[in-house]
Amino acid sequence: MPEVSEFVAVRRHDGGVAELVLDRPKAMNAVSTQMARAIGSACASLAADESVRVVVVSSTAERAFCVGADLKERNSLSDAELVRQRPTTRGAYGGVLELPMPTIAAVHGFALGGGFELALACDVIVADETAVVGLPEVSVGVIPGGGGTQLLPRRVGAARAAELIFTARRVEAAEALALGLVDSVVAAGTDREAALALAGRMAANSPVGLRAAKRALRLGHGMDLAAGLEIEDAAWRTVAFSADRAEGVAAFNEKRRPEWPGM
Repeated sequence: MPEVSEFVAVRRHDGGVAELVLDRPKAMNAVSTQMARAIGSACASLAADESVRVVVVSSTAERAFCVGADLKERNSLSDAELVRQRPTTRGAYGGVLELPMPTIAAVHGFALGGGFELALACDVIVADETAVVGLPEVSVGVIPGGGGTQLLPRRVGAARAAELIFTARRVEAAEALALGLVDSVVAAGTDREAALALAGRMAANSPVGLRAAKRALRLGHGMDLAAGLEIEDAAWRTVAFSADRAEGVAAFNEKRRPEWPGM
């Protein structure tokens, strides 16, 4: 059974795959304060669940993954209220970014502003042919504030990220793939199916190994090579003497599928 709160649901699938579902379809998943709080809460619960090996972030809205901040709500907030809202907003985007297991965004339709930032917070982005992505914040007098100025250049380089952010332009699926804004493009309406299939392939591997590999990838990014190799070595030490490593080696030698203990 899915775990449901208003605007967000968590669905459990076989094999350790969980789905974080953005569920405010009437507003095309515009992120209100309440929805941001729900995303942060769901991420905290998933992060603490050692049975979850991979998370897919998906959407119930027909025309959008997420259109970003709820500008109608934002327009009603005083400056003081906006300041008070900020930690809740950061908690949503940071919650996705800091999930310790691999994450995959399943994107269709519009993924704009904070919506694209939720996708950028994931390790892999699977988009369908209807996807339109972008960070248009400067066109409404703000900047990407959900990690976009930091995550986008890590994907596509500083100059490309600057062009996309400064022009506020929207990018359709084929160009998004060519630029590296998304990692694969699938047929219209199949983004969730493709993302779940990819999650299943990931989740078949050692949960200890998956988390350690993600930690090494994330912490090592941007470091010089020597520092990065030390981060990798520290992550290796967390798995080298684990029960998962012992099981993986035994299963390989016995020519059978491993039964991961997850420790």
